[in-house]
Amino acid sequence: MKTQYYTATSLDGYIATADDSLAWLFKLGDPTEPSYEPFIAEVGALVMGSATYEWILRHMVKSGTADSQPWPYQQPCWVFTSRELPAVTGADIRFVRGDVRPVHAAIRAAIGNDANIWIMGGGELVGQFHDAGLLDELIVTICSALLGEGKPLLPRCITFPDIRLTSVRQIGAQFAELRYDVSRSS
Repeated sequence: MKTQYYTATSLDGYIATADDSLAWLFKLGDPTEPSYEPFIAEVGALVMGSATYEWILRHMVKSGTADSQPWPYQQPCWVFTSRELPAVTGADIRFVRGDVRPVHAAIRAAIGNDANIWIMGGGELVGQFHDAGLLDELIVTICSALLGEGKPLLPRCITFPDIRLTSVRQIGAQFAELRYDVSRSS
């Protein structure tokens, strides 16, 4: 089906602060409230970079603490990293490196063509999938916050192939969800 980038960003285009914090986002509420459940139901695999993975470990899994939780996703997860990272017991996490094309092909082979691939972040990893012609859709929730600096939404100048807006939806007074189809380069 689709390879998607589903994320939230500040009004000035940052997905996290310079030190990878998302505290600004959670102060606003839950930007995924009405759209996350139908989105995740169609996801067959997750892809993320090491900073995203480590954020999940610190803030959601919290291994080795009194508040530790299991890995929050049922789908297999591919983590792009150039270094050794800790695994999570009971989670299907595969550490990979290098070119996104063979990894994308391996993910498709593992999950088939009936499920979507969610590229969680970061923006540079998403940019690599775009550059390889493997990105199909952007689902971006714009949040009513201005960070001034941080980790960019997608650090690329993308004017071709076309990115076409397919829907806009207001979510409360703090968020707007924008969906774009990305034409794959030939």
